[in-house]
Amino acid sequence: MEKRLMNNIGLKILAFFVAFMLWIMVVNIDDPVTHKTFSDIPVSVINEEVLANAHQPQTYQIVDNTQTVDVTVTAKRKTLNRIKEQDIIAVADIKELTLDTQIPIDVTINGFEERYDSAQANPRNLQIKLEDEETKRFPIVPTTTGTVRDGFVLGEIQAMPEKVSIRGPKSVIAEISRVEASVSVSGLSKDAVLDSELVLYDSNNNVIDQNLLLNNLGTEGVGVSVQILNTKNIPLEFDTSSIRPARGYEFTGITYEPQTIQISGERDVINNTSLLQIPAEALDVDGIKEKTEKVIDVSEYLPDDVRLADENAGSVVVTISVEEDGTKSYDITVGSIMINNLSEELTMSYASADMVELKVRGPKNALDNLSLEKAISIDLKNYTIDGTYDVPVTVRLPDECFLEKNVKVRVILSMKE
Repeated sequence: MEKRLMNNIGLKILAFFVAFMLWIMVVNIDDPVTHKTFSDIPVSVINEEVLANAHQPQTYQIVDNTQTVDVTVTAKRKTLNRIKEQDIIAVADIKELTLDTQIPIDVTINGFEERYDSAQANPRNLQIKLEDEETKRFPIVPTTTGTVRDGFVLGEIQAMPEKVSIRGPKSVIAEISRVEASVSVSGLSKDAVLDSELVLYDSNNNVIDQNLLLNNLGTEGVGVSVQILNTKNIPLEFDTSSIRPARGYEFTGITYEPQTIQISGERDVINNTSLLQIPAEALDVDGIKEKTEKVIDVSEYLPDDVRLADENAGSVVVTISVEEDGTKSYDITVGSIMINNLSEELTMSYASADMVELKVRGPKNALDNLSLEKAISIDLKNYTIDGTYDVPVTVRLPDECFLEKNVKVRVILSMKE
């Protein structure tokens, strides 16, 4: 019996089959086939050059948020535990485009070839929108942020290069209104070329996403050349030879504000500039009978290679004073006016700090020797209630002199607390 069993080929085959099945069961129980889903796997697009038609090149936009997909991998548990997200490669081949909108997504797992049962993307297709492609050149507008070091100002700035060619979907290119390259100049005290990046804006000043766009800047990118200039304060000098008062009046002088301006330029240039002379043509006035103001733009008279540190600070207000023969004008500060008979229950202030102009008529020798120090006052004897009043100004003058017209100052009286 034993000999028969040992020599029975059929039994041996059956025993081998049973043993094999038992081994399969044990293996599957210990390392079963299962599945696992990996999220947000990026999809790479290949063979994009097939859209480059010589007559009308096209480009595409990924729509419906299908640029990333979930991938479900079926494999043995031990294999799944070793697979990482970066091992999963999802590819969409433009050559397989169907309906002009869908590209099947093929998934492979790098390093695990033939060790998994399946890898399926969800969604299975990359959704795209085809669009005609356009290339357009734009000027690059250089801009700066921050403030240069004290004693210096920002000079010329220039983008390098000054223009850029941008290629992409026609609809996106049409949105581009401005191309900027911005750099920070904080703390700079010498010329520099600073690295920058392009920022694209639409007509509403919104930033345009550049993911769908290409440019011709290459690896060098874009830079901004920044010029830093020295600064210096210099006085002004006016030629007054063209000021002609009316008949019977005399030109008595000018005052101007500001009295100095700040210029900028290369160090050797501004070191040789110590004064700005304003020619007579700037103050060419005729027939004036009273104090006259004239605004002069002094930037017109700057030497070559010299500019204003602040281009908006070139206006100088010049006051031209004239006096009628036999008269003399005095500009008096309200603080020099003596106050008489102010009630002890009141306090007083002036409504304005402006100068008070007094015109005194009299013989020339008397006017030449006239001093108004401690000669000007107001009398508040009749002002006993708080309020705002126009009070006559009293001027003590020699008998042969008198005021051409009476002058008042506005005062504010308040009750003491």
